[in-house]
Amino acid sequence: MIDYATGGPLTALSHPVAEQLPHAVADLCRLAAGLVIQPADARAQELPASRFDENQLRPASRIVDALLAVDPAELTVARPPARRVVGTCRHFAVLTCALLRHRGVPARARCGFATYFQPGQGLDHWITEVRNAGGRWRRVDSEVLGGDLPVNAEDLAAGDFLTGGEAWVAYREGRIDATTFGVYGTENWGPAEIRGNAVRDLAALNRVEMLPWDEWGRMTASYQGTTGAEYDALMDTVAATCAADDPRELARLYASEDLTVPAGLVR
Repeated sequence: MIDYATGGPLTALSHPVAEQLPHAVADLCRLAAGLVIQPADARAQELPASRFDENQLRPASRIVDALLAVDPAELTVARPPARRVVGTCRHFAVLTCALLRHRGVPARARCGFATYFQPGQGLDHWITEVRNAGGRWRRVDSEVLGGDLPVNAEDLAAGDFLTGGEAWVAYREGRIDATTFGVYGTENWGPAEIRGNAVRDLAALNRVEMLPWDEWGRMTASYQGTTGAEYDALMDTVAATCAADDPRELARLYASEDLTVPAGLVR
């Protein structure tokens, strides 16, 4: 079984400051927005070039280490922009997931695409899911909580965010144009980016939350356009298994050679 209420390889926290965290889910979800800053926003703060390496940190514990090195205040204290850790949407989502799990709240990071940043586009994005007392997974975008986007970031509506697997199914069924799904400011658009996020999402459901640009298995070949029908059929299986959300099947599929994250990347 997959225990989403405790820290995993990349979400375990042992910092003394973590013991000062609030217990309310809403309060925990609001913290990351005051602790992380996107690289584009960080450039406006004229931070030293070395600070941008924080963008490459995978474990939440190292993200917290970097944050405390800049400002040793408790995690409940929102930092001024220049004293936040530099990271992507994945940092917001994974840090939120780690904080929730530290308090015993079932949570998981999801990799996919948000449809609320640019009209008509699905932009590469990570969010956090929180399981409520009734067993429903509520989707929360901790990066934009309290912002002015026209979404309920505390409980995203259907279609606001598509996981990699959900986007893959929509593409295969002709419900979306894959060329409008990708990474803003890059050439990574289309079916290959959707495949990549489907694999990353499967790993995240197995508590291995990788960086948005990490590649393993046949992901690189997919981006190069050299995979074919067999790999697409595997993506069909990934999408169906993630949608079914059966922990045993998620673990079984993730254990296959093409989908398991190499141990050397989980650090």
